[in-house]
Amino acid sequence: MAMAVTAGDVRTGGMTAEERKVIFASSLGTVFEWYDFYIYGTLGAFLAKYFFSNVPPNVGFIFALLAFAAGFAVRPFGALIFGRLGDLVGRKYTFLITMTLMGIGTFFIGLLPGYASWGIAAPVVLIALRLVQGLALGGEYGGAAIYVAEHAPANKRGYYTSWIQTTATLGLFMALLLILGIRNWMGEEAFGDWGWRIPFLLSGILLAVSIWIRLSLNESPIFAKMKEEGTTSKRPLSEAFGQWSNARIAILALLGATAGEAVVWYGGQFYALFFLTQTIKVPAVTAQIMIVVALALGTPGFILFGWLSDKIGRKPIILAGFLLAAVTYFPIFQGITHFANPKLEAALAKSPVTVIADPSECSFQFKATGTEKYTTGCDVAKSALVNLSVNYTNQEAPKGTPAQVKIGEQTLTSTSPDFAKALPAAIKSHGYPASADPAEINTVMTTLLLWVLVIYVTLVYAPIAAWLVELFPSRIRYSGLSLPYHIGNGWFGGFLPATVFAIVAATGNIYSGLWYPIGVALMSLIIGFLFLPETKDVDIRRS
Repeated sequence: MAMAVTAGDVRTGGMTAEERKVIFASSLGTVFEWYDFYIYGTLGAFLAKYFFSNVPPNVGFIFALLAFAAGFAVRPFGALIFGRLGDLVGRKYTFLITMTLMGIGTFFIGLLPGYASWGIAAPVVLIALRLVQGLALGGEYGGAAIYVAEHAPANKRGYYTSWIQTTATLGLFMALLLILGIRNWMGEEAFGDWGWRIPFLLSGILLAVSIWIRLSLNESPIFAKMKEEGTTSKRPLSEAFGQWSNARIAILALLGATAGEAVVWYGGQFYALFFLTQTIKVPAVTAQIMIVVALALGTPGFILFGWLSDKIGRKPIILAGFLLAAVTYFPIFQGITHFANPKLEAALAKSPVTVIADPSECSFQFKATGTEKYTTGCDVAKSALVNLSVNYTNQEAPKGTPAQVKIGEQTLTSTSPDFAKALPAAIKSHGYPASADPAEINTVMTTLLLWVLVIYVTLVYAPIAAWLVELFPSRIRYSGLSLPYHIGNGWFGGFLPATVFAIVAATGNIYSGLWYPIGVALMSLIIGFLFLPETKDVDIRRS
């Protein structure tokens, strides 16, 4: 059971110099780790060009699967490895290791020769570096959050840890801003030839600064006291997940907190950028600039809601974020279409499209690695329509009938030799724009809606580090916290783009994929409300 704080646990006044240093060092290193992680995704097209373009298709599938696994699916395994290490040897040294591994992996991606020079060894080494990055990221967040929380005064844990919560957004902000700056400075041709390596190489400088700062820190006072008293766990994984009392908290933390936080977080930042560029066809640079502005305006919300969680609790703020996202996602994303691509909005209303197909030929197109093959006439037609940002209704056809696409009075058959070219031409002739017209983009209103999405991110993310730290006893805190956090963010959040695409392709509505983050947020809202306790007044010194 959680113990209430005593008067001796609370220190009033501002931060001490040591506390400011702890927060700065932990936050700075985590910003750099997220920056490292994001530039891989942002520059993925260039990496594919240099490392995967000449790989045989069957081998390429394996590499693509491993690249995905390193990015998301492998994070919980990193949480297990480094969570155990953090509970055995300490918070400080564990997150020093994770930060070093992440930075080294990123730096060497910038130096790695391409397939043309190294042949098959190039993508093999790239995948190995990505696996190292994914594992390291699985251990970094828990260490930084716990380290700050265990240094914080009892009545300011939400505020202190909220600085850690800014790091993922700031890492994305830094990655986007740096890439935009380098591309504009050197031009697209030079950037495509070799300039894309610069953001990777810069991580070497960031790594050196982070290590230098973090080496000067002391161990967490709570862990140091446990070490001195000999009360640290000898088998933290068994204790954290083999004992039902602790495992129950981990399961509830996953389903009632981190899963919902993950989909709101990914939905408000990554999916918003994907929706702008891929669904409503806003030029990439314009979309990135609007996202950067929204992130800059919204980031202070992390500090505000972290501070507020010390006053009113972690639970009401996070649950409010889940509720707001679930209720308003549909109108917000529809509003983004209205302000960013009004011609597409008009075409969606005026030119209905119908896919007429044998249901047995229509798959649920979950593209986890991006290399899955969906080749039936129905799948080809639906995938093309989704990529063209076209809504459609589904109509059942007799078994064995070739799939057809009906646009107004025009009907195209999937077995026609020119189907691949005829479909985009027909869609265009019915008013669907190939891309958003820059002159018609209302950047102010679009950015405002993106800012609202970022505010939702700050609501669910700002207090969650303190909430998770306070849920677990100190002897197994690193292990107990890290696994549900990274399953939530690595799997529930990481699978969001693939899940959304599959839902859109199945239903024919460009907004229907939002049911995934809405459904997960509602699940966490209900489970969190019913089963997770408020923790702002617990004594985290309990072992």
